[in-house]
Amino acid sequence: MKHLAYTLLFLSLCLSSAKAQNFWQRYWESLTAEESNDGSSSFIVYPTVAFAPETSWEFGLSGLYLYYAKSDPSNRLSEFNAFTFYTLENQYGLWIDHANYGHRDRYMFLGRLRFQSFPLFYHGIGRNTPEEPLALVDAQYLLWKEHFLKQIQGYLYGGLYTDLQNLPAPNFVDQTDDSYTLPEGWEGSFNLGLGLSAVYDDRRNVLNVRDGNFTEISFLKYHPSLGSDFNFTSFLVDSRFFRPIGKNNVWANQLLAQFVDGQAPFHMLSLMGGESMMRGYYYGRYRDQHLLALQSEFRLLPFSFAKRWGASFFIAAGQVYPSFDALQLQEFKLAGGGGLRFLIFPQKDIYTRLDFAITEEGPGFYFFIGEAF
Repeated sequence: MKHLAYTLLFLSLCLSSAKAQNFWQRYWESLTAEESNDGSSSFIVYPTVAFAPETSWEFGLSGLYLYYAKSDPSNRLSEFNAFTFYTLENQYGLWIDHANYGHRDRYMFLGRLRFQSFPLFYHGIGRNTPEEPLALVDAQYLLWKEHFLKQIQGYLYGGLYTDLQNLPAPNFVDQTDDSYTLPEGWEGSFNLGLGLSAVYDDRRNVLNVRDGNFTEISFLKYHPSLGSDFNFTSFLVDSRFFRPIGKNNVWANQLLAQFVDGQAPFHMLSLMGGESMMRGYYYGRYRDQHLLALQSEFRLLPFSFAKRWGASFFIAAGQVYPSFDALQLQEFKLAGGGGLRFLIFPQKDIYTRLDFAITEEGPGFYFFIGEAF
């Protein structure tokens, strides 16, 4: 509470000055100004504030860069999205996501980078793990995934897929007096996976799809010959479709399935939760060999009575399971909720989202630029 009091006092002093008020007024005007539609790029930086039990208060800075290949608006919109944060528990991290399209869709590069010193709650493995965590896992973590794809025909792409994940010497801090078995990878591991990926993608705007389809089928192999500490395979299917409903509304749907075969470390099993799928559960609340999840969302972008404000309503169901014959209909976990939208780049049709999700274990809040999927 002392940290919170100091933080609020500092913010109130900063915001009370005339210079600060002029700065924030100019900043707000820059956010709400109409940008050109001549193919030029756009860039925005904005602060974020969040709270979570494992981090206390979190302060971050996000940046979004949007552009068209060769500055030609007939090409698909490409984006780099970066987020860095620091918490009152002395945790920090850097996230970078990108989706980049070449001229006339000849190439596609999709990737994700995560570097963080950030704890996560470990509840065990399986779909019936206790609600209270068994341990708090504290470690530095590096993840780097990249798709290198070339156009095969039309909207069909194929190419290489790489995944590097390094979790050195994690510290399991017990959160319970009950005994539990430490999982595979509890001493830390380095794993590099190489594989192939096929993608069908006719979306024009990956941050806000109004009409389109996306399907990814990927295979990765992790093996000691590649320098990995574990030997296993991962197979992923991610399929989404988006349909316009009326003038401004969108019906969005996603099916996500991951199948892990072999001995994988605990942090590379199929993980459920996060800011995109099964919102309301934090990422990795449930983990096991396999994952099946579905979600549907109705988006009003924007309201009929507002120029820049909109909303969404979503519902999702998912479960993790150890083998194919263990999948059970009654074991699906449910999540749902809604959120507000603000049109931050009108010409490029990009919204910020503030989502509120409810699960049987409590609520979750999410603030990002771009839709969840």
